[in-house]
Amino acid sequence: MNAEAGRPATAMQLLERMFDVEIRFLQDATSDVGLLASAFHPDVTIHEPETLPYAGDWTKRAGVAALFQRMREVWSQVSVEGLRAVRQDAMAHMYCTISLTARDNGATIRQPFAEVLRFEGERLIDGTPFYFDTAAIVAALGK
Repeated sequence: MNAEAGRPATAMQLLERMFDVEIRFLQDATSDVGLLASAFHPDVTIHEPETLPYAGDWTKRAGVAALFQRMREVWSQVSVEGLRAVRQDAMAHMYCTISLTARDNGATIRQPFAEVLRFEGERLIDGTPFYFDTAAIVAALGK
């Protein structure tokens, strides 16, 4: 809830909270799964494309923590530009331009990115990312 207005959080408020928690988790030396609790539902699932090095369904907070750790191994830098989002009830749709820098070779790829998100109790319960060109991402990784 948006405490000031007594209304549900906007899509941008939900995403800002989620990304803030993700960044804090990635920067935490202990990778404490408890850090994810304020933004990620206990039964969360994130569905990553099968062609990426962190493919598959990542379930529960421990699975999301493992996904973030794997992404940290693959990418030395991840940034988002022009983030926009809309929300209707439990669903949010976001889009932006994402920049990814490969840890192994320093190659950077920049492309459109979107995600369909479902929230329960204003915590993410289901997320499906859509990368513009997964083949270009894999090529940038030199795989």
